Amino acid sequence: MDLQLSDRVALVVGGKGYIGRAVVDRLRAEGATVVVASRSAGDDEDSVSMDTASQASVDAAVASVLGRHGRIDVLVVTAAPSAQTLDPSRKSDPEQIAEAIDGKALGFLRVANAVLPHQREAGFGRVVVVSGQNAYISGNITASLRNTATNVVAKNLADEFAGTGVGVNVVNPGTVTDEPSSEVPHGAGGESSPQQIADLVAFLSSPLSALSGESVSIAHRMLGTVVV
Repeated sequence: MDLQLSDRVALVVGGKGYIGRAVVDRLRAEGATVVVASRSAGDDEDSVSMDTASQASVDAAVASVLGRHGRIDVLVVTAAPSAQTLDPSRKSDPEQIAEAIDGKALGFLRVANAVLPHQREAGFGRVVVVSGQNAYISGNITASLRNTATNVVAKNLADEFAGTGVGVNVVNPGTVTDEPSSEVPHGAGGESSPQQIADLVAFLSSPLSALSGESVSIAHRMLGTVVV
């Protein structure tokens, strides 16, 4: 299926990461012009330096992409500190929780705030953020809150820009691995590969996607739970 992404301009924040690289490859395979944003990226035709913790850095990076390409049709945010960087012994520590929310939810918000007005002016835009199924479970306040906050930010933005031609959605993976199992244990989400996540992100980035305000769990949403 042609996702109609040929000649679209996509900015992938965190495009050098485990999931981000797969998203970049998938969007490019669809014919999109993809700019990779990361803290370690150089400033050239295909990449831009961005620190999502700094609004000034975000604004400069977005301005650079707009200056080169004239528009940003698609924004994908996969950037966030790895869950492995969270200290389990500090899972209820307010300082770690605040840092985690800033690193994921507010980092996403900074980038979205910089891009969305331009998409609204153009009458078209797609924004996809990768969050996680820890939003649905207890046991680690830090992990739960940083993902829940990301999902809430995305829903609020989707509602704010409803009816403008701009869609904002969330992809929630469970465990991400190169060789996902088809089995889903009770109390856990399904496993998915970066490429499977990228396939879903590509569809949500497409003009063919009429979704907005959704949080989509890939592989399987937390087995044994019901969220109404």
